[in-house]
Amino acid sequence: MKMIWRISIFLLLLIPAGISAQSKNRADLSTPYNAAYTHLYFLQPDSYRPDLSARTMQGVKDEEEAQSLAIKLKQIFDGKGLYVALQKIPETPDYRDSLSGKNQYFLFPNELPDVYLEKVGDNWYYSRQTIERIPTLHKKVYPFGSDLLINLIPKHGQKRFLGLALWQYAGFFILVLITWIGQFFLSRLLRPVVNRLSRSRLYPAMVPSKLVFAIARLASIWILILTWLWIIPLLHLPIEWVEIIMISIRIGATILFLVLGIRILDVIILYAKKWAAGTSTQLDNQLVPILKRTIQLVLIFAAVIQILRLLNVNVTALIAGVSIGGLALALAAQDTVKNLIGSAMIFFDRPFQIGDWVIGDTFEGKVVEVGFRTTRIQLLDSSIVAVPNGNVANAAVRNLGVRTLRILDARLGIAYNTPPEKIEWFLEGLKKIIVAHPMTAEEGNRVFLSDMADFSLVIMYRAVINTNDYGEELKVKEDLFLGAIRLAALLGVEFAFPTSTIHVDSFPGHPPAAGQPGPASREEMETAVDRLVQDFGKQAYKTPPPDEAL
Repeated sequence: MKMIWRISIFLLLLIPAGISAQSKNRADLSTPYNAAYTHLYFLQPDSYRPDLSARTMQGVKDEEEAQSLAIKLKQIFDGKGLYVALQKIPETPDYRDSLSGKNQYFLFPNELPDVYLEKVGDNWYYSRQTIERIPTLHKKVYPFGSDLLINLIPKHGQKRFLGLALWQYAGFFILVLITWIGQFFLSRLLRPVVNRLSRSRLYPAMVPSKLVFAIARLASIWILILTWLWIIPLLHLPIEWVEIIMISIRIGATILFLVLGIRILDVIILYAKKWAAGTSTQLDNQLVPILKRTIQLVLIFAAVIQILRLLNVNVTALIAGVSIGGLALALAAQDTVKNLIGSAMIFFDRPFQIGDWVIGDTFEGKVVEVGFRTTRIQLLDSSIVAVPNGNVANAAVRNLGVRTLRILDARLGIAYNTPPEKIEWFLEGLKKIIVAHPMTAEEGNRVFLSDMADFSLVIMYRAVINTNDYGEELKVKEDLFLGAIRLAALLGVEFAFPTSTIHVDSFPGHPPAAGQPGPASREEMETAVDRLVQDFGKQAYKTPPPDEAL
């Protein structure tokens, strides 16, 4: 009796162990988690049971084909460096996908959208679409076959050292050696191709050979690094290693592509500068470096987004957060945004160009540079003032640099006691002085008695000057003013100035005061004026160039 009791207790103690052993040797497909676990667990070296792993292949009746598909699917995960995070897989039997609403679970929705689990009856299996896509995906990951290097290495190469087989170490060495040798030859093969694509018939020596070789070398390294994506899976490394290596390769390829894009941009900018130098406006010369910096920022931003995506960062949420923060920053920095928009308006409307003399509400000088935020203007004292582009775009800017003609527009005030005959002779002489100067136009000149002001008779003295040089303009104005002054002295015409005077016709016992003497008769007056105009014309023709005059 005691023996039976002891045997019963012993059997009861063995029941949990038997249950545990049974759970490790059967395929549980009741949840997405159990299905993925069954597929991967029974393909591990310590628990290798491909017959149980093949149970996850839906509708495949051939046992050998099902096992081959299960092994190939795991090799696809390993070759692409996709680590299955089992702890994130739902353990709910009735799990439904949030997008489709069906009993489906996608292991890698971005990398492998065709590979997913679905519920059939009470169990979860890999879908029929997944099973149909496995051979194609496997061929894409292993274009030379998954056992290429294994078959090339002798049997003693299967010995393991520090977790890896000797043939895997040999594969690493061969891969690095091939990359180094391939880069040496491929860069020299690509150099004439790059030189051919970057060369122009009009400007064959525009692109430096150093830049051509740099582009060819970067392109060769980028191509060889991409080939690692097909070679690394052949080494059959642990999934943790493959995941890190694959991410590193993709990040490195992204950085190389960024640098390569910037170098290609340098070639484009060289031709853009040549084009800008041939345009009529110098503003294009300022636009080229701004476009270069803008495109560089766009390339860098795209590369950063790609790297974040490779690191499994939620880029959508990040961009949404950055957008909200950017909106708040834009509200806090409205002036900066206004200046950026102002710079765009300046380049589109082109109210002036580099070298023009402009006059605004708060500035006057020569335009030196137009940047992202400010326009640099050189003042008369050669100092530089940076005017915000927002102010420039909103201001009424007077561009003196586009003038083809210059105008002398003066108002000459003469005394009220000037006799009408002298005024007529003075007006006629001013007209002849303008016509006699070689740098004045034939039309558009105006000389009139235009106003009777508080303290003077106002004469409009307007002359159109045929020049667009500032120094020459000043010299012509000087000639015309000196001619007017000499004519007034000849005729005895006095220029008025703002004063307060008391006029007394006569004191007791004194006769009235006489005016200033002038030529006695009209004939003498006309002769004297003509002689003065002739002398003025001869002197004006001898006017030295602006640089010498200044």
